[in-house]
Amino acid sequence: MSSPDKLVYMANQIGKFFVSQGEKEAVEGVATHIRKFWEPRMRNKIFAHVDAGGAGLDPLVRKALDTLRQPAS
Repeated sequence: MSSPDKLVYMANQIGKFFVSQGEKEAVEGVATHIRKFWEPRMRNKIFAHVDAGGAGLDPLVRKALDTLRQPAS
């Protein structure tokens, strides 16, 4: 699972699953899924991809990844 393209594809597929729930719920759903089911190495690689510009990520998925980086309140 080293290719950013594969991780982007997977993240976007998760986003497509949740998109019908509305933006707020979809962002939360994507973030929750990635937090629960992606191992830390995968999350670190997708965050590195975001830092490099995040090419190919759907906007909803990008928002979800941004929420994952925020400290829990």
